[in-house]
Amino acid sequence: MSLLSSFRALPPRTRAMIGASFIAWGTIGLYLSETAERKLGFEPTEQDKAKMPKLTVVEKEK
Repeated sequence: MSLLSSFRALPPRTRAMIGASFIAWGTIGLYLSETAERKLGFEPTEQDKAKMPKLTVVEKEK
């Protein structure tokens, strides 16, 4: 039995809870990753920021 068919065999409420758990996990990760980067010393320096490629926005004519 594949993982997808096993997932589809679960009751709808259980599938909703699993989906909500993944969304919560991702949201928590987005909020905590910046704090963790600062505490672990992974923030980019000004030299690192200067090495990044520059983006130019071009307006599309109608």
